[in-house]
Amino acid sequence: MDIAAHTHTRRVIIAIVAGFALAALQPVAAHHSFAAEFDANKPINLKGTVTRIEWANPHIWVYLDVKNDEGVQPWQCEGGPPNTLTRNGWTKDSLKVGDQVTIDGVLAKDGSKTCNARLVKLPDGRSVFAGSSGETQQRQP
Repeated sequence: MDIAAHTHTRRVIIAIVAGFALAALQPVAAHHSFAAEFDANKPINLKGTVTRIEWANPHIWVYLDVKNDEGVQPWQCEGGPPNTLTRNGWTKDSLKVGDQVTIDGVLAKDGSKTCNARLVKLPDGRSVFAGSSGETQQRQP
């Protein structure tokens, strides 16, 4: 094998190994610890209008406007992975922008308008487990 072919083969092998290494590290970087971000001792019940839904791994996000004495406040609520939610009765179309929902969850530790959803009452009246990663979470019947 000549030097040019050997160098090309070596570069291809390095690129493949680097690609596998990056692919292996990405899920670790994208995922987080429930206890690091959320306080299981601070439950919250939110009633509001869905403004946006992100149905993607590693977790879905439901954004809603919540009315209170101070006006309308935007909130974001993290749910479980889409696969977990599907197994718990959700579909990608369970929530739509404009839907009125109730979300039971726990607050973020950083004081932001963020929660980790435990249970979501869908517009059709069903309450479904939201796939929370919290250690104290239990599936609803």
